[in-house]
Amino acid sequence: MTKSDDGRDITLRIAQEPAADELLARSPLAALVGMLLDQQVPMEWAFAGPYALARRMGKDDLDAHEIATYDPEAFTGLFTAKPALHRYPGSMAKRVQQLCQFLVAQYDGEAGAVWSDASTGAELRRRLNALPGFGTQKAQIFLALLGKRFGVRPPGWREAAGPYGEEGSHRSVADITGPESLAEVRAFKQEAKQAAKAAKAAAKGK
Repeated sequence: MTKSDDGRDITLRIAQEPAADELLARSPLAALVGMLLDQQVPMEWAFAGPYALARRMGKDDLDAHEIATYDPEAFTGLFTAKPALHRYPGSMAKRVQQLCQFLVAQYDGEAGAVWSDASTGAELRRRLNALPGFGTQKAQIFLALLGKRFGVRPPGWREAAGPYGEEGSHRSVADITGPESLAEVRAFKQEAKQAAKAAKAAAKGK
C-alpha cells in the first residue's frame, strides 16, 4: 500500500518516526492496528505500536494469520514487555488478536480487502464498523484516513466519514501531515474535551 489507489506515493507522518510511518504506509494491517490502539494514549504512541510489535515478533510487517494463532499469553507478553506498547497492554493485546482472528475468518487475513472493493463510502463504513474494537467514531476516522492519506475514495466517502471527512479539518489522525498539523489536531481534541466537560457540568447544575 506504498502507492495510493490513484497511483500517488504515500508518505505518512503520523507516528513521527520514519520507520514506523513507513510501515503504516505500506501495510494495511499495521494501519488498522494503529487505529485500534489509538485510544487513551497519544496518537504517535498508538501508531508507532505496529512497528514496535513487528520488531518484537522478529518481522518487518504484521501477519494476521500469525497473530490470530499466536499463544495469547505470549502475545500479551509482547505488549507488556517494557516499554509497554500501550497504556493498557493486556486488554489491547487481546483486541489486536480478536481483530486479526476476524480478518482471517472474513477476509482470509488480508486487511486491505476490507476496503479494496467497497463500492460506496457507506458500505466501507459498515465494513469498518464490523471490525472488533471499531465503533462508529473509529470507523469514520479510519475511513477519513483512507480517503485523505491513502486515496481510497469510493463514492460518498466524505459523507460516510462524517465531520472527519471534511476537507481542511484538523479533527483526527486523518488530518496529520507533520508536527504542525499534529499540534492542531491535539488542540482541537483538547477543546472538544473541555467543551464536553463544560456541557456536562452545566447539565448537572440544572
